[in-house]
Parts: sequence; C-alpha cells; structure tokens
Amino acid sequence: MRHLRRTGVVAALGLGLGVLPAVPALALAAGTTVGPAGHAYAATLVSGTTAAFVVGSTTVTCNQSGNTGLVPAEPANTSPDGPVVSAVTPATFTNNGGNCPTNVLFTTARTASNNTNGDWTIALQYDAAGSTGTMTIPTAGVVTTISGLASCTVLVAPDGPATLTGPWIDGTETTPPVLDFSAGVSLPIRVTGGLTCPTGATTATFRARYAITDTTDATQRITVTDGTVAPPEG
Repeated sequence: MRHLRRTGVVAALGLGLGVLPAVPALALAAGTTVGPAGHAYAATLVSGTTAAFVVGSTTVTCNQSGNTGLVPAEPANTSPDGPVVSAVTPATFTNNGGNCPTNVLFTTARTASNNTNGDWTIALQYDAAGSTGTMTIPTAGVVTTISGLASCTVLVAPDGPATLTGPWIDGTETTPPVLDFSAGVSLPIRVTGGLTCPTGATTATFRARYAITDTTDATQRITVTDGTVAPPEG
C-alpha cells in the first residue's frame, strides 16, 4: 500500500484530480472526515450485481470486481475544506475468477489493472445534500483484451489519469455503505485491433455498485461525515 495523503483540492470529474473554477467562499466544498481512522476496507460488488463496461456496441459484464484501501490515521482522515484522499489497490475484474463474458458470441474479455504510472486513489467528499466518492485511475491503468470472434485491446485513460464520480450512500446497522456508479460513468479509452473492433470509440461507459466493508472490524462501518472546522468563538 502506497502512502496515504490528504488534500483540500476538490476531486473533479474529468482527467485526473482538478481544481474547480473560482467560486465565492460560501460555495466551497465542506470539510470531510472519513472514519474509523486507520481502518482497512474492501470494496466489492453489491451482492447480486455486476460491473459492466460498454465500448461501442460491445458490453463486457463481470460478476466480481473490487479493490482495497486504508482510511488515513488521525489527523489525516479529516480535511477542513475538501475531500479526504487515499490510495487504493488497482481494481480487479473477473467472472467467477476467469474472463468476463461479452454480448458478442464466443467472445470474452480479460481485464488487467496496474499502478505503473501512479496511484489509484479514492477521494471521499462530505456534502449534506449527498456525499460523493471519486476514484482516479492512473494513466493507462486498465487494459482490457477482448478475444474470440473479435480481437481488440481497450486502454483506459490513455493520455492521462481519469476519474469516475458517484454518490456515497451511507450504511446502516445491517448494511454497508455503497459507492454507486450505476448511473453510468464515461471514461476515456483507446481501442486497437482488427476491422471488427470499435477503433473509433474514444469513450466507454462503466456501471457498477460497490459495497464498502470495514475489514479491520466487521462490526463497524466506514463513514463520511462533516469535517468542517468551526470558527473560533469570541
């Protein structure tokens, strides 16, 4: 696990972690606290769901996907004016431990993720109206090889880091929190291969829902709460 870090920069959907345009002070992002401090966690697909990756008319569907991370120790688990950012392991994508099926007859896909060009990170941002999570994929951090009647290679984030943002749904006493990308997130791609490959596609749509479980203490829940520092009295 690479070192964890905290930042006051708001994670923006696009290429990498970006800075939002200048806005009035009252519109700045709220502070964030992620807890429990120092606890390890795992992200896995919500039971009964799949991760889908759509490139042109080809859809890859995997029933296993996830990664792991660590909540920063205090005080780094609190950011007074933005998200709490930490490194996570590269995401995995399999189907019953093997290649994932596609909607193309006799064609499957194998996905390999890496952190060769930088960390995978998760930025968790508290918002009273609905907290969010933004995952950053480093440059060329995912390579999907489609084999069978079509032989294609799909490179995700070919020209720089890419991000995907979705709602953070708080957990309950009986259910873990969920990071929800089911509405569909657009990712930049580059496709190479033969005539049957969608080489003209420059984006793909990713859909998945991840349950986040505390692997340090299964009785606890990973939380995203307000970390704004109150102004001094006087």
